[in-house]
Amino acid sequence: MPYPLPKITVPKFCEENGFYTTKQRSYNMSQIKGKDTKPEKLLKKALWHTGLRYRSNKINLPGKPDISFIKYRLVIFIDGSFWHGHDWENRKESIKSNRDFWIPKIERNMQRDAEINDFYRSGGWTVLRFWDFEVEKELGACVKRVVDVLSR
Repeated sequence: MPYPLPKITVPKFCEENGFYTTKQRSYNMSQIKGKDTKPEKLLKKALWHTGLRYRSNKINLPGKPDISFIKYRLVIFIDGSFWHGHDWENRKESIKSNRDFWIPKIERNMQRDAEINDFYRSGGWTVLRFWDFEVEKELGACVKRVVDVLSR
């Protein structure tokens, strides 16, 4: 998939590049999951209870959507607010350590999200993206949005 914008390069996180971390921080980061997160499980369970059957984390689909309805050409992503840059212009300033790594890392994630959205939309797919806190606080609204898209 060609990149419409120059790809943001993220430096490798290592001591040679000047990035340091404590053993506790390293352990905490290792515990962060990429799939089957709490918000993802909540939305999946709610969709299942409404009678909707879906596929999970389809690795052969670009971007590995958290939930996909291939028949309806719908993919759903549940984005972590830190990792995907929610309110980025304000939150960027709150990053205090290893800024030279984290700022390009998150900006590249945001760029990749836009590329994935463009890829699916250009192929006639519908893309829904929910923030993790949206799913946790407004689950009913998220489910309603999915049902509305599927009933079109």
